[in-house]
Formats: sequence, C-alpha cells, structure tokens
Amino acid sequence: MEVIPKEIRKKKFRKRCLEILKKAAQRGSYVKDKKVLLQLQKIILKMHAKTVMLYLPLETEVNLYPLIQLLRKQKRQLYVPFMEGASFRLVKYRYPLETKRFGIKEPKYSRQYRNKQIDIAIIPIVGMDLTYRRVGFGKGMYDRFFEKEMKNIGKTVFVARALCFSNQIVTDSYDVKADVVIVP
Repeated sequence: MEVIPKEIRKKKFRKRCLEILKKAAQRGSYVKDKKVLLQLQKIILKMHAKTVMLYLPLETEVNLYPLIQLLRKQKRQLYVPFMEGASFRLVKYRYPLETKRFGIKEPKYSRQYRNKQIDIAIIPIVGMDLTYRRVGFGKGMYDRFFEKEMKNIGKTVFVARALCFSNQIVTDSYDVKADVVIVP
C-alpha cells in the first residue's frame, strides 16, 4: 500500500474543497450565508463580544457584509486583516475599502496596530480535518498571524458555505484550530 505524503494529501483535499465551494457559491448562497450569519449573531450576543475579528469575503466565502453592518450599528469594534508580506496585521474596519492582492478587500493603509484582546475571530475555511484544524487557500497567512496572536484571541469560529471535511489528518500542528464551526 502506497503512503501518500501529507503535503500532497492536503493539496488534493484543498483542490477538491475549492471545487465544492465554487459550486456552493453558484446556488443558494444568499440563504446559506443568512443561516451562518444568524448563528454568528447568536454567538456574538451570547459572548457579549465587544471586539470582533472578521474577514472581507471573496466570492466563494460566506458574505459577512450584512453582519458587519449590524455589528457597526451595535458599536462593536471590528478588525480585519491588512496584508503585510507573508502574513497580516489587524486594522480597524473602516471605509473606503480597496481591492488588493488575491482580490481581497482591505481598508486603506492604517498605522493603527491593536494589541488588545479579540473576543471572537471569524475565519473563512476551505476545509478542515478531524483535528478541527483549518485548510485555507495555502498561503499560510492566518497560521502565521495566529502563531503570534493566539494569546489575544478568545474564541475562534470557522465559517463556510459547505463543510469540506477530511476523515484523515491533512493539516499540520501549526494550522489554526477552531473552537466552533458554522456551516448552513
């Protein structure tokens, strides 16, 4: 029996998951997103979360913009990734947004660095394995960020329009691990 190295298993798994997410984005994404956002709202309210780390969605990811609008009205502090080199730092969510590398939107450059506690981090996933660790797009940005900031993050929530799950371990010990996973 041939043993396939974990890196190759992870690449194949990621490719299959991206195909699943593309299909999930084509049909019923509004309804799927609404279900995920309702669950996120419940968690945020239950936790009394004041500081929230979010992402600005790509086409295949859960659209968080309605949640962002609601949380802004509730005067919660919202932070989003601002890419720097091979990782990112968090900046306050504010307008205007610009489209950067990989089609990711970000607020304009900001020197604001926050090193306060984040109550909840909402992270998009491509897939995950039975260790509840994240498979993302393969750039490692979230992994590098969490390696430095994990001590400042209360709860980590993975979201996706469809759950792509591997019953084999395809992730590494440094991959981000979830406290909660929300899919429609």
